[in-house]
Amino acid sequence: MTLEQLRIFVEVAQREHLTQAASALALTPSAVSASIRVLEERYGTPLFNRVGRRIELSEAGRLFLPEARITLASARTAERTLSELGGLQRGTLQIQASQTIASYWLPPLLVQFRQRYPQIELSLTAGNTRQVAQAVADGAADLGFIEGHVEQAELTIRAVDEDRIVVVVAPDHPWADGRTLAPQALLDGRWILREQGSGTRSAFEAMLAQAGVELGRLDVALALPSNEAVRSAVMAGPFATVVSELVVASHLQAGLLYKARLDLPPRAFSLLRHRERYKSKASLALEQMIDARRNNS
Repeated sequence: MTLEQLRIFVEVAQREHLTQAASALALTPSAVSASIRVLEERYGTPLFNRVGRRIELSEAGRLFLPEARITLASARTAERTLSELGGLQRGTLQIQASQTIASYWLPPLLVQFRQRYPQIELSLTAGNTRQVAQAVADGAADLGFIEGHVEQAELTIRAVDEDRIVVVVAPDHPWADGRTLAPQALLDGRWILREQGSGTRSAFEAMLAQAGVELGRLDVALALPSNEAVRSAVMAGPFATVVSELVVASHLQAGLLYKARLDLPPRAFSLLRHRERYKSKASLALEQMIDARRNNS
């Protein structure tokens, strides 16, 4: 069994789709299929069930997946340790971040990091808060950045910046008139929100709970999987949404969206690490850059 076979198995298992996994791995579907078949034949057990044109993890595949992830994480740690013996001249840094951070907050820092350490290979994957936390827990990411809060015993979490979320509407929405909204007035609107598991939705839910309003009582017309989709939908209809001010700053300035006048407290952008895994020099260098920027702001 090779590390490449394990890597292919994990990618297929996560997607339960050969073509999508092949695309992520920059391989052909036939090469991915052949690798899985070799594993199954060598160990005499099916890792996937073939259901029509679909595949899904078999019971053996589900049991094998966490072991494969742990092995790959250990291999990455060993490789990183060797790479860093000569300082920050070589190495990789795997980062996962929730969407607002990945799209708006983190890129300038990564550009600065790349200019300072051009030999370090950076990889950034976007997901929601729940997915980011799981990636750090599994060892698929060295660092995670989230907008919400997680409680997983194997992870450490610390705030690295603050963000403000805002309620926004189209220019012809009644809430665009600048009047102050009481929290209970939010029950009168129709909403488009991010999906369950997103940091923005979790933060909004917590803020509503503090004000005595249950998220379940809101009239939610749609739940969408990205900030951009939510923003576009609100611009097209009589809805409200809640997003980071970073996401809508240019649209507010252009008059394409308006902020509803509702005071919402700031939320934290937080960094996740695994408590026990090796802290690479590259990850520590990025942390130092983040702290320096915060101290100078």
